[in-house]
Amino acid sequence: MKEWDARLIAARRWLLLVVLLLAAVVLGWRAVYLQWVEQDFLQGQGDARHLRVMDLAANRGVIMDRNGEPVAISTPVDSIWVNPQVYLLNEGDTKVAQLAKVLKLKVKELRQRIDTRADREFVYLKRHVSPKLADKVMALAVPGVALQREYRRYYPMAEVMGHVVGFTDVDDRGQEGIELALNERLHGVKGGKRVLRNNMGEVVEDVESISEPQPGENVVLSLDKRLQYLAYRELKVAVKTNRARSASAVILDVKTGEVLAMVNQPSFNPNNRASFESANYRNRAVTDVFEPGSTMKAFTVAAALELGKIKSSTVIKTSPGHMRIGNNTIRDAVNYGDMDITKILQKSSNIGVTKIALSMTAEEMWKSLDKLGFGLSSGSRFPGEADGKVGDYWRWSPVQQASRAYGYGMQVSALQLARAYSVLANDGLLKPISFLKRDQAPEGERVMSAAVASQVRKMLESVVADEGTGKQAKVDGYRIAGKTGTVHKSGSGGYSDDRYVAVFAGIAPASKPRLAMVVVVHDPKLGDYHGGQVAAPVFSKVMNGALRLMNIPPDDAQAIKSRQAANDAYLLRVAGGANE
Repeated sequence: MKEWDARLIAARRWLLLVVLLLAAVVLGWRAVYLQWVEQDFLQGQGDARHLRVMDLAANRGVIMDRNGEPVAISTPVDSIWVNPQVYLLNEGDTKVAQLAKVLKLKVKELRQRIDTRADREFVYLKRHVSPKLADKVMALAVPGVALQREYRRYYPMAEVMGHVVGFTDVDDRGQEGIELALNERLHGVKGGKRVLRNNMGEVVEDVESISEPQPGENVVLSLDKRLQYLAYRELKVAVKTNRARSASAVILDVKTGEVLAMVNQPSFNPNNRASFESANYRNRAVTDVFEPGSTMKAFTVAAALELGKIKSSTVIKTSPGHMRIGNNTIRDAVNYGDMDITKILQKSSNIGVTKIALSMTAEEMWKSLDKLGFGLSSGSRFPGEADGKVGDYWRWSPVQQASRAYGYGMQVSALQLARAYSVLANDGLLKPISFLKRDQAPEGERVMSAAVASQVRKMLESVVADEGTGKQAKVDGYRIAGKTGTVHKSGSGGYSDDRYVAVFAGIAPASKPRLAMVVVVHDPKLGDYHGGQVAAPVFSKVMNGALRLMNIPPDDAQAIKSRQAANDAYLLRVAGGANE
């Protein structure tokens, strides 16, 4: 019995040894298998849990004015994000109250944002934060919460350039203005790199670069920020002084078709997204239309001269100060009697220009307006540009044809009107509009003879004379040509008796034109409402500074010496203001 027990114990010992040996062999084989045979698979599984591809933000292109001054730049900022899986697995919710307080969010809102996206690995908590806030968040050491480097758009000229430059959204995509129109050129291409993250979601190692970010293209605008600031300042004063609802101003280089300045009131600050209102950030000078009133009389006269229906010496009888067309009566302010063409423009006679218009067929008159670009896009490609409206000439009744002769029954934008006046300034050549700086002037299209353009320009100088309706548009030392317009605003019940649009369109210098400018003021409510009293003074102040800034010599040789000292001081003052 004892011998049997001894053998049984020995057998058990050997069995145990064999089992342990087999277990060791199996474990050793498994280790070898995992380390060598399954190495690639296991490495891939590990990498899948810890290796991630991180986007590298691309810098958006800089927008500059024509002199190379930046008006839109991108600055690096941090955004705060969270990996909900890491956050929830590592008890990040224990610090939710502290995190919510720093981010100025409600605890319930923060929890809901994370919990509803628990299956994701990346959720933004707050975009484009200040460095101070980013440091406070990271000091909390909340599991799964990290920073992402991005870029935020900054606009040094703020309200002054806002309507033209536009703005981007939080993802750096253009939403309005040049930012939207040229988004493809300005927008860069993101890069990427592979990084190793730990269980807390933190980057512990850069593994490899996949692609380098490609910055967007820089863009040079045609605008001059000095002229832009000057126009912005004077237009804002005019709106406040006249208690107007809104206003716009446009300055064009008549030789190149470049937009040198374009401003609107009310304006907005593209750096402050909280203040955005759609009524304020649209570019009214391009998107809004109005009836241009008497500023159209210059083109009615030009069309009749071109067709040989009248001569500059033609005398037209306007007595007794009113005339009937069908059931409608057209009136002048007073009975002007017999008037030549220059006098008709100078006194802005509705009867005189009506008789000129009716000397043409409706088709002839329509064709002349069409050539000047009325009712058509200027081709600037600015977002939301309005075409305006002239109407079908075959539908015009005689009174409708007459009303278009003095700017009623049709609609134009401030940009369209400025472009048409640039034709008079540029001896009959229509240049394509550009918001980008041009290296050389385009050839343009001849839409009016040089002789007729010169004649009308000379007539328009009388409007700015002491006897004209636009005498407040004068610029000391320079010959100015222009036309006033005062328009009753139309509504659902017809034309209003107490709502107006005040307009002035002008050319400077008239002797050798370089600039065309249009000023439009809607609903002036304080004092006078006429274009000659509301819009013309804005033209005078802005053009006075613009001619100095562009070093365009005065027509009056004696004025050159007397203005030189004032000119130098003015340049310093305006340049300093534009940098505010």
